[in-house]
Amino acid sequence: MEGSDSKDLIILRSSDGFEHKVDVKVAKMSATIKTMLEDLGVGEVNEAVPLQNVNNAILELIVKWAEYHKDDPPPTDDEDIREKTAADINPWDQEFLKVDQGTLFEIILAANYLDIKGLLDAACKTVANMIKG
Repeated sequence: MEGSDSKDLIILRSSDGFEHKVDVKVAKMSATIKTMLEDLGVGEVNEAVPLQNVNNAILELIVKWAEYHKDDPPPTDDEDIREKTAADINPWDQEFLKVDQGTLFEIILAANYLDIKGLLDAACKTVANMIKG
């Protein structure tokens, strides 16, 4: 099965100049990048997309998270309304977010900047669980 999304790659450039070739489907996990691609048209993006607020180390983590979650169904409105608990964070995300507090904070900032709701929710809930003890 040949799908255009599987062949389409986009280059994301971190704030410190490192470039990552990423599948468009993975990149579209970010609502910010998705909107930009829809406005420009995927075929017209010939240059690296600069991500001024995301350094290489954090971009690598975000790409890893997005690649794992690229086939997840979009969240429903019910999931937005109900309060998440620690049990609502899937085990892969819990393990993924076992990082030092500085890295976790940078992940939250990047997820917010890139508008990646699933990652932002999981990371914020992780911080809330840390505060609760």
